[in-house]
Amino acid sequence: MSASARISSAQPVTLTGVLERIVYLNEENHYTVGELHPEENSARSMVIVCGNLPGVQCGETLELQGEWTEHKTHGRQFKILRFQSKLPASIYGIRKYLGSGLVPGVGKTYAEKIVAKFGEETLRIISEQSARLREVPGIGPQRAKAIKKAWDEQSALREVMLFLQTYGVTTSQCLRLVKTYGLQAKQILENEPYTVAKEIDGIGFRTADKIARNLGLSNEGAARLEAGLLFALNELEEAGHTAVPAEQLTEHAAALLEVLPEKLAAPLASLLSSKQLLERPENGVQWLQSPIQARAEEEIADCVQRLLTHPSHLPPIQVDRAVSWVQDKAGFSFAPAQAEAVRTALTNKFSILTGGPGTGKTTILSALCGILSAKKARIVLAAPTGRAAQRMSETTRLPAATIHRLLKFDPEQGRFLHDAGNPLSADMLIVDEASMLDNRLAAALLRAVHAHTHLLLVGDVNQLPSVGPGNVLQDLIASRRVPVTVLNAIFRQGARSQIVRTAHQILEGNVSLPPPVGNVAELDPQAELQFVAAPTPESCVAQITALCQQILPRHGIDPWSQAQVLAPMHRGGAGVQNLNQALQQAMKPAARGIPAGAGLRFEEGDKVIQTRNNYDKGVFNGDLGRVQTVNPDAGTLAVDFDGTLVDYERAELGELQLAYAITIHKSQGSEFHTVIIPLLKSHFMMLRRNLVYTAITRGKKRVILVGEPAAYAMAVRNTESTRRLTALPFRLRTGGLSAILSRPFAT
Repeated sequence: MSASARISSAQPVTLTGVLERIVYLNEENHYTVGELHPEENSARSMVIVCGNLPGVQCGETLELQGEWTEHKTHGRQFKILRFQSKLPASIYGIRKYLGSGLVPGVGKTYAEKIVAKFGEETLRIISEQSARLREVPGIGPQRAKAIKKAWDEQSALREVMLFLQTYGVTTSQCLRLVKTYGLQAKQILENEPYTVAKEIDGIGFRTADKIARNLGLSNEGAARLEAGLLFALNELEEAGHTAVPAEQLTEHAAALLEVLPEKLAAPLASLLSSKQLLERPENGVQWLQSPIQARAEEEIADCVQRLLTHPSHLPPIQVDRAVSWVQDKAGFSFAPAQAEAVRTALTNKFSILTGGPGTGKTTILSALCGILSAKKARIVLAAPTGRAAQRMSETTRLPAATIHRLLKFDPEQGRFLHDAGNPLSADMLIVDEASMLDNRLAAALLRAVHAHTHLLLVGDVNQLPSVGPGNVLQDLIASRRVPVTVLNAIFRQGARSQIVRTAHQILEGNVSLPPPVGNVAELDPQAELQFVAAPTPESCVAQITALCQQILPRHGIDPWSQAQVLAPMHRGGAGVQNLNQALQQAMKPAARGIPAGAGLRFEEGDKVIQTRNNYDKGVFNGDLGRVQTVNPDAGTLAVDFDGTLVDYERAELGELQLAYAITIHKSQGSEFHTVIIPLLKSHFMMLRRNLVYTAITRGKKRVILVGEPAAYAMAVRNTESTRRLTALPFRLRTGGLSAILSRPFAT
C-alpha cells in the first residue's frame, strides 16, 4: 500500500508546532519540506514535516494532520494530509511568531521584552489592551500605536490567508489584497472573486475561478465567462500577440473554461458592447484587441505618419562631406554599408539600423553624434534599460537615459510628462536596443517625438523580441515605410572576438563549439567562450555554484558585479528558481534577512531584480540591484539600483526576486563582463536559435556554457519561431490584418 493510501485510510495524527525552517519548496505545487518545533514540548528536537503548505512562512504555528513515516534515507518524517495556520499558544510559539518579522514593528528584541512581560496573555493584550504595551521598557505611545495597527493589519491578513491557503496564493499577493481592500478583503473575495482578479496584480483568473467554484457560483455565469474571455486574451498577450481572431480567442477561452464555444457568444457581445474588447473586421475575419493594445498601435501608426510627412529641423548638412570628415576623424574608412547608414539617418526623418555584434553599429552611432555635435544639433540618446543606456553613453561620450526616465513619469498625474503636447526637445533622437520595444512603450516614446525631429531606431532583429506584447521593430521593418540599413559583415576587432564569431555562427546554423571541459576547475581564464560538460540538472547547478563561489574570484572576476547567470527557464532542476536558491545559500551574503513568502528570503547583500514597472519608485521591470539594508522588525528593505537607493515596504516585496540567476528574456538590453548559461536537453521547450543567440551576445568578455553540447545543438538548429499576431502592420501599410498570417514572425 502506498504512503498516500496509508494516510487516507489511517486515523490522522495531529501535530502542532512552530515552522522553524523551510528546507525545500516546489513553487508549482507548494510541496514543502520543513523543520517544525513541536509546541507541546519546547525542549523536543525538531521534526521533519513534508506535504503541501501553500503560503506558509517561517515563524507560523501550524496544526498539521497526517501520519508518521520512515524515510529510508532521511529517517522519521511527518507526512501532511491537512494543515491549519493558527495563533501560537505557548510562550515559545508566541516569542517566535512576534520575532519572525510577521508583525512589522516587532523584532526579536521587542518580542523578548513583550513576552517576558505578558507571557501567554501577550497576543490578547496586543489585540484587546494595546495601551498596556507601554508597560514594556522602550515602548512609548507611538510604538504601541504602531504595533496595534500592524497587529490589526496582520489579523486581516491572517484571515485572508486562512481563506486562501488552499488556493496557492502567496503572502505578497495576500498583502496586496489587504492593502487594497483592508478589513473587507475576505468579504470581497467571497462575493466578487472575478473583480479581485482584475484589480489585484498576481491574483489571476485561475485563482479567482477556484474560489468562485468552491463557493458554488455558476460555472456558466456571465461574470465567469466574461472574466474567462479577458483572461484568455491576456494569456495570448503574454505570448506576445496584440490582436487575435475572434474564433481563436473563443476556442482558447472555451478550453480554459471547460464550456462549449457557443456559450461564449453572449459574454463576448457584452464585452464588445462595454468596450472592454474592441473589434476590427478584415477580409471576413473578426479581429479582437484590448483597448490598451489597440490604442497603442493606433498611436504608433499615427506618429510614424506624422514623422514621415513633416520636414526636418536639422541644421544644413552636406552629407557626403560630413561622412568623409567623420572618417578622417575616426582614422579609418567606413565600409559601404556603414557609410550608407550614416547617410540614411541624416537624410531621412525616421530610419532603422539593424545588425548583429561586431557589425559596426557602435561606429555609426559615434559618427552620427560626432557630425551632429559639430553642427551643434540637439542629440538625445535613449535605451529601454539602464545598462544599455550606460553603454550608449560610454560609446558616444554623450549622456543617455532609459526611455522611462527620458519621458519623466509623473506619479501624481499617472502619465509621462513628455507626450504629444510636451514633446522632447531634440533635433535627433537615437534609441538603441529597439527590439525590446513593446507596443505600449513604443507608443509612449513616439508620442513624445516632435514632428520635426529625426528618429533612428537601432536594434538586432535576430534577438528575442520584447517581453511585452507586440513586435514593433519587425513590424516597422516589414511595413517598408521606414528606410532600413542592415549590417551583416563583421569588422575589425569584432572579427577577433570568439563571442562575436560564435554569435554569427549561430545565425548560420553552425553548432561548432570548443571541446567541453569536465569541470569548472579546468577552465582557461584567458578563453572568451568555453563549455563545461554537465549531463544532469544537479551537476549543472553544482558546477555553476562552484564557478561563482570559487573559480571566478580566482580568475579576478567579481561574481556579484561582473558575472550573471542566464537560464532558459524559470522552473526545472536547472531553472532560475533552483539556481537562485543554490547560489544564495552558497554566496551567503548575510545572516540578517526577512521572509518574503513562498520560502523566499531577502538578505543584506542579495542580488535582486525588479519584476514590474513601478513608476512611483522610478524602478522598472528588469532593473538589477543589490539589497543594501534590511529591517526585520518593520519587514522592510532598501535596494541599491546603480547608486539609487529604493525603499520597499513589506507589501511591496513581491515586486522583487533574487537575481543571482535571471531568465535570458530578462537579460535583453543588458551586457555583462561574464555570462554563465545553463543549457540542458530538459530545457527543450525553450531551446531556439534566437534564445541562445541572445544569451551569448550578452557576454562582453567571457561566456561559459554549462550543460549538454547536444542541447546547444538543439537550440542552434531550431529556427522555428512563434508568430506574433499584431494589428500594427495593418495600420502601417495596406494589405490588412489578414496579411499578418502570411508572413513570418520572430519569437
